[in-house]
Amino acid sequence: MELIITYPKLFFITLTLVLLFFFRKNNKRRVFLVDFSCYKPPKNQQVDRQTFVDKSSKTLCYNKDSLEFMDKMLERSGLGDKTYLSKGLLKEPTDMSAEAAKEEVEMAIFGVIDELLLKTGVQCEDIGMLITVFGGYNIMPSVSSVIVKRYNLRHDIRTYNVTGMGCTAGLVALGLVQNLLKVHDNSCALVVTSESTTANVYKGNDRSKLLANCIFRVGAVALLLSNKPSDVNTSKYELIHTVRSQTSDDDRSYNCIFMEEDVEGHRGVTINKDLLYAAMKTIRLNISTVAPLVLPLSEKFRYLVNLISTKSKVESYSPNFAKSIDHFFPHVGGKPVLDDLQNKLGFSDEQMEASRMTLYRIGNTSSSSIWYEVAYAEAKGRVKKGDALWQIAFGSGFKCNSVIWKAIRSVNRDEMNPWRDEIHEFPVDVSDIEVVPPDLFVASK
Repeated sequence: MELIITYPKLFFITLTLVLLFFFRKNNKRRVFLVDFSCYKPPKNQQVDRQTFVDKSSKTLCYNKDSLEFMDKMLERSGLGDKTYLSKGLLKEPTDMSAEAAKEEVEMAIFGVIDELLLKTGVQCEDIGMLITVFGGYNIMPSVSSVIVKRYNLRHDIRTYNVTGMGCTAGLVALGLVQNLLKVHDNSCALVVTSESTTANVYKGNDRSKLLANCIFRVGAVALLLSNKPSDVNTSKYELIHTVRSQTSDDDRSYNCIFMEEDVEGHRGVTINKDLLYAAMKTIRLNISTVAPLVLPLSEKFRYLVNLISTKSKVESYSPNFAKSIDHFFPHVGGKPVLDDLQNKLGFSDEQMEASRMTLYRIGNTSSSSIWYEVAYAEAKGRVKKGDALWQIAFGSGFKCNSVIWKAIRSVNRDEMNPWRDEIHEFPVDVSDIEVVPPDLFVASK
């Protein structure tokens, strides 16, 4: 019997094959955030400003000028009186040993991983990738090896350690996960990000290195990501875009945050006057890439006209991202940067609320900070199905990363949330906090 294929049949078969190909291709590229957990230390690790200064004066050899500087920075940093220090730093006398730093890190990362496994029900044998993110805490064997041993993860698990990349490293890791999940089908990835305040205390009197002591606090987050089609119904968010930018070729950007020793041999992170310059330059570069991806057509057109007219006398136009972004979560690096971002991007006080309250309640926990912001919005019951979320983080290098998420479902007020017991107390009024004057920073290199 002769098989006859007519043109309509051939067209139908070809169209079906093309649609199946693209459906399969697009399905592979979808990356979901199943859930995440943020670490909340025990209440006995809370510290207020005065206690912090008093302990610094008793246990470390700071001079009078250094103590006055730290007091001013704490007063104007945007941090409240319930942020967390490590157990080692609260001991009498202070314990800054390697063992104390290890205890701080393991309490945080084991706490968030245990909670995440409980929330998601994922089995350890189903985790095919593990990415750990730390800025200045680097041990041998690596933190990823510590986690593999603790949870008896698979012998063929793909592990990665991201270090030395500052407060933006958590979003760098998400870009890595996105690419890995495009290649490896039906996989889950665990991302764990934290830092050690114990290991990074600066013990000298160089003013440029004291700021880090004042603003960094204990925190950690664990994320479970997946490309399994079956997870679309149980996940919270879908990863839409990751955008990376850096200005390391610029001397002022490169030198504004730098780990080095002072003249007495004390290691610390130098932060100088060029920080705000570097932050805004790199953020603008990043935003110029994000804008065409997320803005509605009307805003894209106005933005394009503005770019073409930059050398003319046409008034500069800042696109209104609030028209396409429902939730904005910038890194809590400091009040001046948050103020500038709000003014330039058109976000309301409510849209900036999660960032300001995270800075006030939790402090700067490096690359995990932006997840306490998302947890805040969830605890307030603000995340609805279809909402667009924008996380933007920046740090040494100078680097800036953005991640755009879409809420797959409305998020109920999660019982396993670091804000659950006190969300009714927020927001608090932080409008009267003074901006840090430039003369408190040291000159650039």
